[in-house]
Parts: sequence; structure tokens; C-alpha cells
Amino acid sequence: MAIQWFPGHMNKAKKAIAERLKSVDMVVEMLDARMPASSENPLLAQLARGKPKLKILNKQDLADPERTAVWLEYFNSREETRSIALDASERQAAQKLIAASRALVPHRSGIDKPLRVLICGIPNVGKSTLINAMLGKKSAKTGNEPGITKAEQRLLLADDFWLYDTPGMLWPKIIVEEGGYNLAAGGAIGRNALDEEEVALELLDYLRRHYLPLLQARYGADKDPSSHWQDDQWLEWVAKKRGALMGGGRPNYQKAAELVLTDFRDGQIGRITLETPQQWETWLKKARQREAELKAQREARKAERKGQAAPKPQQSPQDMED
Repeated sequence: MAIQWFPGHMNKAKKAIAERLKSVDMVVEMLDARMPASSENPLLAQLARGKPKLKILNKQDLADPERTAVWLEYFNSREETRSIALDASERQAAQKLIAASRALVPHRSGIDKPLRVLICGIPNVGKSTLINAMLGKKSAKTGNEPGITKAEQRLLLADDFWLYDTPGMLWPKIIVEEGGYNLAAGGAIGRNALDEEEVALELLDYLRRHYLPLLQARYGADKDPSSHWQDDQWLEWVAKKRGALMGGGRPNYQKAAELVLTDFRDGQIGRITLETPQQWETWLKKARQREAELKAQREARKAERKGQAAPKPQQSPQDMED
């Protein structure tokens, strides 16, 4: 099932970001270090074309450090782009963000020429937590549900450094199916737009193939033939181990799924990153090919309907005589 979530307030955010981009010098995009490409907004890339960009891989303390290093190299290879990894609560966050931003736009400094920066990211990526840490006070609302920040606000990190905070925004159509599941697993999708059991099964499938020792250690399955288990068997095991049971001792798969997702989001399973650049490129290529095929099918059906609706040419009297 493809996961999609673009409620009305995000369309308003899109318009606000497009308007603000006209007056800023650069863009800071916060990504989830556990899913850097899945959390990179293609709509923002389109709106901010030509602007220098700083990619912040947030929640690095929850991500696989080896994969984080690979992702930093991946983003730093792009033109007019820098990337840094942060834990949103760290004390030096403001200094790191300011230094990286100034390196991208060195000609903007001083009170008469302040550096004007737009900061944005997907819902629940930790942007408000980062801003609060940078300012040393609670100025932005935070929470575990996506969509907390609803309106733009201007913040002064220094006399000549203006930061425009914007609401979390996704994009109208998520074409990479794996990316949609990753976003849902990380908590960026509203609960009304996903099936937690399905998302948990997709997450368990990836963990079983790439982080099996962490999965075994978290759920006490290290002495069992866990490498041969299917994902639904893992969900059943979690239900039994964590007491997520219904009448008659039957596993409560919904509750077990919620437990798995909470454990992942809180880092209880371990430091995990759900994609590599190579995996993402493969997924993206497959998704684009699928989109092209669907477009061709729609155009073929459209052409067929037009052909069926076209009136048959009437015969002229001369044709009838012939």
C-alpha cells in the first residue's frame, strides 16, 4: 500500500515557503539521519532551485554512524550544498549551523547585510527541538506527533543571522514506496494515513535483513532460529514477549506493531539507518520507471476513449454511389 499524506495545512505551508524563498539567501533542510533520502523533500528542491543548501542530518544519535558518514559524503558531493550531522539537543548546535551556513554564503554578514536563512523539514524531524536548543529557551512547540509547528516565525540566532522557521511539510505524492514506509516508521506521517501493523511489518523486514543482531538482542530472541522467521512471526514474538495479548493468549498484532514502532523511534532497538545511497538510487529508479509506465497507460486509455468517442465520418453521396 502506497503511503500518502498531504493535508490542507501543508499546502498553505508550501505557499508560505515559496513566498519566503524570494527574500532569503539560503535554505537549511533538516533530514532524519535514519532515512536521509526518504526525508529529503523533492518539492522543496524544486521551489528552492538555485539557492545554496545546508542539509542537517538530525537525530544522528539514533542513526547508524557508519551509514551517516556515507550520507554526509553523498550530500557534500553536490554543488552549493553542505551537510552536517546533529543531535537536536546538543549545546553546540547553533554554532555548527551558523558556521556551516556562513561558509555557504560568505558575502552576507554584518547588521547591514544579515544572513537570511529559511529552515524547513518534514513533520516530526526535530526542528522545533533543535531551535529551542539553539536559542537556549523554549520558543517553539515540540511533540511526538507530526504537524506541531503551524506558522512561520523569525528567530535571531545572532545580530546578523535571521532564521525563518516554517511548518513541517511533505509533498503531494510520495512515489518511492520504501520511502513512504520509512517516513511512517519514523513518525512523519499522521496516524490516520497509515496502517501501523503494515508499517511495522515493513520495518521488521528491513531490520531482519540488515540489523538482525540488534533485533534479536532487543526482543530476547538470540537463542532462537530467528534468522529464519518471517516478519509476522517476529510480530507474534514481540506480542508474547511484551504482553500484548488478547483473550485466550492470542497475540494483539496492532499493539505489538505500536511497540515495535515506538522502540524504533526512541532508539531502543539500536542505532539504525533504513537506507543507503545505493539502495535509495535503486528504489528511485524503480519508482520512476513505474511512474512512467502508469503515465503511458493513462495516455493510452485516454487516446482509446477519444477514438471511441469520435463520430464516424459520414459518406458523401458520391461515395454511396460508388
